[in-house]
Amino acid sequence: MIRSMTAYASAEATGPAGTLSCELRTVNHRYLELSPRLPDELRSFESLLRERIAAKLSRGKLDITVRVRGNEARGDTLQINGALVTKLAELALDMQARFPNLQVELTDLLRFPGVMQQAEIDPEAQQAALFEVLDRALDVLTATREREGEKLGEILREKLDGIERVVADVRTWMPEIRAALRTRLEGRLADIKQPIEPGRLEQELVMQITRTDVDEELDRLSTHIGETRRVLGLKEPVGRRLDFLMQEFNREANTLGSKSVDARSTNAAVELKVLIEQMREQVQNIE
Repeated sequence: MIRSMTAYASAEATGPAGTLSCELRTVNHRYLELSPRLPDELRSFESLLRERIAAKLSRGKLDITVRVRGNEARGDTLQINGALVTKLAELALDMQARFPNLQVELTDLLRFPGVMQQAEIDPEAQQAALFEVLDRALDVLTATREREGEKLGEILREKLDGIERVVADVRTWMPEIRAALRTRLEGRLADIKQPIEPGRLEQELVMQITRTDVDEELDRLSTHIGETRRVLGLKEPVGRRLDFLMQEFNREANTLGSKSVDARSTNAAVELKVLIEQMREQVQNIE
């Protein structure tokens, strides 16, 4: 399935630490490059997060941003550090014996650093919440890339149709081009006004036709068209295969142009290169 490498997705989920939000942004890249930005409390899950993403994506530069917003409902998870309070009580009694008028307010005690603690969050629950929001964002991202990929596939097939028409036209013109080449050669030999060895015309004609023969290039172009259509129908990432095929298309178009002895085939080679370049630009965005 054709997938674009450019997309954006986001998702939110409620976890034990509050509300988690995940944003994913992807752009073109030759390989899969991940740039995660995680809050400190989730940084220990980064390697697992990378593995989870790599299992679903194969190419693209992906920026991952995860944020956590505190959950007010977590107030009931506050707890008192009993050991610290006991120590503080012992110190208060000792100080009261020395300073009879010393008074300690409960609110002052609760504000003492370390007295009130947030209950520890279960790491497994925290990881499950992170992966839930990540998976939801990845599903949206994948769906977006597939929709964009479907459009790219339509564009590529349209360009392939154009290449196929050009190849068919050149095949049609070749008998006329060869006949015109023979006529020009006969005219040049006639201008020499000297006796010509028997068979010399045929030898020269064979040499010229051999140097300008493009049947092999046309056959390879037709083969590349068929292979590209096959690759576009595969249910797997195909960007690298298509990129290689674009190189092969371009090589045959260049050879076709270098062998041209007719304005029509020259123009056809130029048109081919334009179509191939348009395809190559689109292929750069395919996973």
